Order: sequence, then C-alpha cells, then structure tokens
Amino acid sequence: MKTLLNIIWLLFGGLWLALGYFMAGIICCLLIVTIPWGLASFRIANYALWPFGRTVVDRPGGAGVFSLLGNVIWLLVAGIWIAIGHVITAFAMAITIIGIPLAIANLKLIPVSLMPLGKQIVPSDKPFATYRKAYH
Repeated sequence: MKTLLNIIWLLFGGLWLALGYFMAGIICCLLIVTIPWGLASFRIANYALWPFGRTVVDRPGGAGVFSLLGNVIWLLVAGIWIAIGHVITAFAMAITIIGIPLAIANLKLIPVSLMPLGKQIVPSDKPFATYRKAYH
C-alpha cells in the first residue's frame, strides 16, 4: 500500500515538490554561507519524493545552538512560506477521497520544512534505529 501511495504521490505533486526543494538546495550550496540549508533542502527533496513509510526524527545528540539559530533564520526567511504552501496544497488534495492520504503526507512535510536543521529522515517502522546506531 505504501508503494502505491508513493507512486500516486509522485505523480500528483511529489515530483514538483522535490524539484523545488532540490533547486533551493542548489542555490543555497552556491551561496557557500547557506550550505547547511542546501544540504537540508536536498534531504527534504528526497523525503518529498517518497514520503510514505518514512518519518522525521531529531538527530541523535541534539541539534545544538547553531542548528537552533539556523532554524530560526530559516523559519523567518523561507520556512513559514513553504509551510503555508504545504497547508494550501494539503487542503486542495483533501477535497477528493484519494487525496486525503496525500494531504496527510503534505502536512507531514511541514515540521521539517519549518525547522530542517537537526532532523533526520528514517523508516517509519524503525524511528529509533538511528539512536541505536549512534550509541552502540
């Protein structure tokens, strides 16, 4: 079922979302100072391509002060606008019955689009797998 939903997602919005995040990542990496946001954009682009079966968790060891500061800057400059776009798209997708799971997936992208630094994307059946790897 996850594969079917991911294919539908890819065809009806996931590809365009991923391309947008990918382009933002390229621009951020070209500007040198914004490379951390560029890497986060690439991570979100990967998640936006195939969101079903994966979830976002905090990185092991915490985000740190620089990630917090970077997230605040990101939130003010781009994050709030991206989140509004996800809410509007989710509303449009939720109009049809088949679009409801897609709308939920769109809403799942909001937390990572608001605060991308210090996050990790993992399989949803193993959200704590990264913690075990980090400490063992």
